[in-house]
Amino acid sequence: MTADIGTAVPSAGEQADGPGAGVRVPTSTVKDAVALAEGLVDAWGSWGPNMTPDARQVAFISDRSGSPQLWIQDVVLDGAQPPARHVPLSEDPVISVRWAADSRWLACEVATDGGVRTAVWVVRPDGSDARRVAGGTDEHAELGPWTRSGHRFVVTVPGTVPGAPTRAYLADPSTGRLDPLAEGDLVHVLDISLEERFIVLRDGERGQEYVSVVDRLMDEDFSALPHGATGSTEVALIRPAPDDHAGPVYVYLASDVGLPRRQLIGLPFGPNGWRGEPRTLAAREDAELECIDADDAGRLLLLVWNVAGRSELELLDTATGGRTAISGLPGLVAADPVLSRDGSGVVLGVQGPTRPRELWHLDTTTHAWTRVTSAPPLPRRRLVVPTLETFQGRDGLPLSGWLYRAPGRLNGAGPVVVYLHGGPEDQERPAFAPQHQALAAAGLSVFALNIRGSSGFGREFVHADDLHGRYDAFADVLAAAEHLVEAGIAEPGRLAVTGRSYGGYLTLACLAFSPGVFAAGVDICGMSDLVTFYRDSEPWIAAAAVTKYGHPERDRALLEDISPLASAGSIDVPLLVVHGEHDTNVPIGEAHQIVAALRALDRPVEYLELPGEGHVFRRASSRKELAAATTRFLYDRLRPG
Repeated sequence: MTADIGTAVPSAGEQADGPGAGVRVPTSTVKDAVALAEGLVDAWGSWGPNMTPDARQVAFISDRSGSPQLWIQDVVLDGAQPPARHVPLSEDPVISVRWAADSRWLACEVATDGGVRTAVWVVRPDGSDARRVAGGTDEHAELGPWTRSGHRFVVTVPGTVPGAPTRAYLADPSTGRLDPLAEGDLVHVLDISLEERFIVLRDGERGQEYVSVVDRLMDEDFSALPHGATGSTEVALIRPAPDDHAGPVYVYLASDVGLPRRQLIGLPFGPNGWRGEPRTLAAREDAELECIDADDAGRLLLLVWNVAGRSELELLDTATGGRTAISGLPGLVAADPVLSRDGSGVVLGVQGPTRPRELWHLDTTTHAWTRVTSAPPLPRRRLVVPTLETFQGRDGLPLSGWLYRAPGRLNGAGPVVVYLHGGPEDQERPAFAPQHQALAAAGLSVFALNIRGSSGFGREFVHADDLHGRYDAFADVLAAAEHLVEAGIAEPGRLAVTGRSYGGYLTLACLAFSPGVFAAGVDICGMSDLVTFYRDSEPWIAAAAVTKYGHPERDRALLEDISPLASAGSIDVPLLVVHGEHDTNVPIGEAHQIVAALRALDRPVEYLELPGEGHVFRRASSRKELAAATTRFLYDRLRPG
C-alpha cells in the first residue's frame, strides 16, 4: 500500500517558509548532488539541551564549529534570542551535557579521540575549572544524572574485561572524588530521589532491561515490575507522589514489559519496604511512549509519543490524571525533551526532512512555541519530504519505510537505494538526512526501511528478529526489493543496498546470501563476522548483545551461519566499505577482513577509512567525505537515465 508516494513539498509539521524552501531547482548530476550534501552537512544543528533550575539558560551540544561542542544560551521568550556562547572543554567531540541543580557546574560526556570510549568532564558555566573526572583512552565512563541538590552526579564505569562488573559512583565536581554507589552486570543509574535515599537502576541485556529501586538507608532493593514477563524498561524517574495518592514517592516508567506497546507505568512506594501495585497511567494503541520528564514536585509530566516515526507531545497532571495534547510542534521529530524544574517550560530538539536540529521552548501554560536556536540557511534546493510506504514481509508481517522520491521521478520506475538503519532497535524517521537528500538529488530514490527488529512498532515487532529471527529480517529486505519493483518504483537490476552499523551488516548479508537482487552495496561500519565481533568488541557492548544476535558460545553455530564473511565468494557486485579509525563498537577489523577477502577473490571492492572517527561520524569533514563517496559510488553503479 502506498501513501502519497513521492512528494517534494512540505508535509504536516513542516513549515513551507522554513529552511530549504524556495524555487525547486533540479539537480540531476552527481556533482550538484555532492554539493548539496556538503551544504546540508554544513547546516549545523543544536541538540541535547539541559536547563538551569530557573529555565533562563540552556546548555546544549552544537556542531556549528564543525565538531560537536558545548554551548550556552539565554532563553528569551519575548524578543530576539541572543547569540550562543561556546564553552571550551576539549578538542574531542562533546556528546552530552547536564546542568547541576544549583547551576554552579556542568557535567559533560566527551568522545575520547572521537571514538567509542567516552570520558566525563566538569566545567563552570563561565568556562573555568574544566577538567576530566573519569574515563579516557583506557577506560570508558558514562555520565549519569545529578543529585537534586546539585552537589554530586553519577558516573558509570563498565568493566574493561569480559565478566567484570559495571560500577556506578557519585562524583564530586569540586574534588573529583568518586564514592561507590552501585554495582551490577550492566547497571545504569536513571534517577536519584531528593534526599538521595532511593536510586532507580536499570540493568539487563538489550531488549530485556529491567528497573530496580534501591533503598540506600536500609540496603534493600526491589524490582519495579514483576519478573517473568517479556519486554524492556529503559526510561524511569522518581518523584514525590501526588498529594492524594498512596505512598510518599512514585516511580514513573516507560515500559512494554508484558504489554503490546511502551506505556507510562506508575509505581507508588515508601520506606520500610512498603510499595503499591504498578498501574498504567497513559497508553495509546497507535503509539509508543518514547520519552518522559517531570518537574521537581512531581505534579506535571511531559510525555513524548512515537507515532510511526512522527512525534506527538502531551502534558499529564499527576494529581488528576488529565492529559493535554500539545499541538504545533515545529517539526516532525522531537528529541531530548527537558521539563523545567518548576514545570513552567519545556526545551527540546526539533527536526524534520527540511530543517536541521533546532531547540524550541514550549510554555506549559499558554502552549506557545518559541525558537531558542536556529540553523544557517540551507542550499537553495527544494528538499524531498519522504512519504510512508507500507508493504508486507514474505510471512505477511506488516512493514514500512520512508520513500524519498527523486525529483522528476514522481511517476515511473527508476534506480532505488534501499537504506537500512542500525541497532537493529533503531528506527528510520522523517528527520534531517543529508545523505538521503543527496542521493535523491542525483536521481536515485531512497527507500529507508523499518524491518522487523525496529523500535516504535510494539514489543512483538522489536523482538521479531531476535536470534533465529535474523533470517526473517534478511527476508524483509528482499520483500522490500520485490515490493519496489512490483509497485513500479524501482527498475529491475537497478537496486542498491546500503546501511550503517547493523544496517551495514545487513547490507553484507543480503549481498552474500541473496546474490542477484542488488546491483551494488555500501557497508558503513557493519559487522562482517559475528564471531569476531564478539571477540573484539568492547566487553560491555558484547555482553548486552547476546539477546539480539545470540551467545558467542551457546549459539556459535547460528552466529557462524549468519556471518557474511564466510560467504564472501557470493558477493559479486561492486561494494564500498566505510569504517571509522577508532571504532571499537564494531571493531575496524570487521571492515578489514571483508575487504581482504573480496580483494583476494578479485571482486570489485573499495574501502574508505575515516581518521579520527569512531562508530558515529561526528565531524562535519567526515560526514561530507562519506556523503560524497557514497553518492558518487552509487550514481556510477546505477546510472539514472
